[in-house]
Amino acid sequence: MKLSIGPIQYYWPRSKMLEFYDWIVTQPIDIIYLGETVCAKRRELGLDDWLVLAGKLQQAGKEVVLSTMTLLEAGSELGAVKRLCQQQDYCIEANDMAAVALLEGRPFITGPGINIYNDRTLAKLVDCGLKRWVLPVELSRETLADMQAKRPDQVETEVLVYGRLPLAYSARCYTARHYDLPKDACAFRCLDHPDGLLLSTREGQPFLTLNGIQTQSASTCNLLSALTDMRKLGVDIARISPQAAHMATIVSTFHDVLQQGLDLAVASERLADVYPVDACDGYWYGGAGMDALSIPRVAL
Repeated sequence: MKLSIGPIQYYWPRSKMLEFYDWIVTQPIDIIYLGETVCAKRRELGLDDWLVLAGKLQQAGKEVVLSTMTLLEAGSELGAVKRLCQQQDYCIEANDMAAVALLEGRPFITGPGINIYNDRTLAKLVDCGLKRWVLPVELSRETLADMQAKRPDQVETEVLVYGRLPLAYSARCYTARHYDLPKDACAFRCLDHPDGLLLSTREGQPFLTLNGIQTQSASTCNLLSALTDMRKLGVDIARISPQAAHMATIVSTFHDVLQQGLDLAVASERLADVYPVDACDGYWYGGAGMDALSIPRVAL
């Protein structure tokens, strides 16, 4: 099973993003996804920057994939997706059906925002050129097992095994709303929250994470304990979603489990203190997404 790094979901300063990719190129990561997937106002890196970065990563032996926006709200954003899809050097991860339409006839990948819920949808997209799909984060192990049994041989399956879950996208920017700012004059407040803005209940319990127009889980999905099962199901790639800190521990832990046979109990202990809040794995086991069914809860 290969290990991938998904696109950065948060708004980080340009220097932090470049520093992150300078570091990740030295790590045991097979596939790196690049690009802005959440908000078109996040322009620390533009298309030309992403392409230069992609070239450096590819020269270092990494498979590079360029990711599209997940929610398109304006003609300018559709135009940006068209320009991204027109380049021929790198495969595209389509996070919106507009990108799928633009890529028809070429090999492409679908991200977790494309609702592939059954084998019929999977087969339809294979006819369009799909070569890899990322399991939607809300689907269970049972659903994946059924789809894997009917999956075309030429298609790869990727599963998010670590990172906050992207749950919803909205035309409203909730981070700007938190600061009583209009969306079009948000002052780029997302830069102040490198792991998103935590939303708690009235009782003070972590509930969701606000990340501009994206709503995430408060807890971090951790499917470390499911890696052996994923191998049996024929999952090809395990995806890690970047967070602002502790990435060295996270990457080395998953690599050591997948490639070195590190004991799961030891691996789980390594990850005990790296979550921004705590961990969850409920969706995988068919429960509520926020549940921790195989992970000890962190005392808050």
